[in-house]
Amino acid sequence: MKKNMILLFIVIILAIVPLFIQKGAEFGGADGQAEEAIGEIAPDYQPWFQALWEPPSGEIESLLFALQAAIGAGFIGYFIGFMRGKNQQVEEKNKKVSQSHAADR
Repeated sequence: MKKNMILLFIVIILAIVPLFIQKGAEFGGADGQAEEAIGEIAPDYQPWFQALWEPPSGEIESLLFALQAAIGAGFIGYFIGFMRGKNQQVEEKNKKVSQSHAADR
């Protein structure tokens, strides 16, 4: 329990400290930085293809990204819980079998 609390504290610190390192800094994505770097390296570069659909605003783009992350996290959490429950059932079954063999002796 103590180990979990220490790990939780470290995670919280790692999440909060960067917010205070550079006050007023903008949070930009890697896509924008890559676009700028390509523009500096090869100003006449033309993309191979265009996006099929462009979200109408940055807020909707953020919403869709957060929704995608939530669905992924939900799937991972469900899978881990399912596998844990499956393993517990196998362990309980093995325990009952070993108890019944011990009772037969």
